[in-house]
Amino acid sequence: MTELIYEQPLNEKTRSYLRLEYLAQQLQANLDQDHQHRCFYPLFSLCELTERCDYRGEILKDLDRQLFALSKWQSLPSINDEQVERYISKLSTCREILQASQRPGHELQKDRFLSALRQRFNMPGASCNFDLPQLHYWLAKPWEDRQCEYQDWVSHFASILSPVILLLDLTRQTTEYQLQQACGGFYQGCSKQPLSLIRVKLAAEQGCYPTISGNRNRYAIHFVKFDQQKHSDQTIEFELATCA
Repeated sequence: MTELIYEQPLNEKTRSYLRLEYLAQQLQANLDQDHQHRCFYPLFSLCELTERCDYRGEILKDLDRQLFALSKWQSLPSINDEQVERYISKLSTCREILQASQRPGHELQKDRFLSALRQRFNMPGASCNFDLPQLHYWLAKPWEDRQCEYQDWVSHFASILSPVILLLDLTRQTTEYQLQQACGGFYQGCSKQPLSLIRVKLAAEQGCYPTISGNRNRYAIHFVKFDQQKHSDQTIEFELATCA
């Protein structure tokens, strides 16, 4: 059985963090394997996001908030002290690096090769060798050389990507999955405490996917049949995690 996890952010900050995490995963995939010119799409997306928004201030606030919360947890008898100390160490390291860094991606704006590619990549089919001979030359380099250069470009964003991945990991651990049923393909829930993320675990064999909407205290889940692209009227079993 193939289980899929669907996530829905309930505020703009979590939405931004999930986008950054997704791009970080795409960057890593391009470091692990040669995807030719496709490696530039997540890199340029990340460049655009960090130029448009300065995430540093918000991330630093969240790091401080998590460090304060974890320091309070250390006094609780039921808490795994070793695991808490490990997270405190990781969060503190991320905070120090982010505090000392300049705006992510700033140096890449000066790279003439990347700047030329960015101007063209938004145009359909504009990565042909007659449009970008410099790209044609770069792709002819050995994969090991290109991998090294790509790693250097990616490293410019590590100061924000590393803490975002860590913060999302902690968010997902705030609750465990609970088995639920959606009668007539619909489920609705509420929470007294503000939520930031809804997670739905669903078997692909059920032939449907969830569409999730809501705010920090109320949320609704509709299950849609993939083949027919319409709402299911059946009872759907799924697992639900509501993360604060």
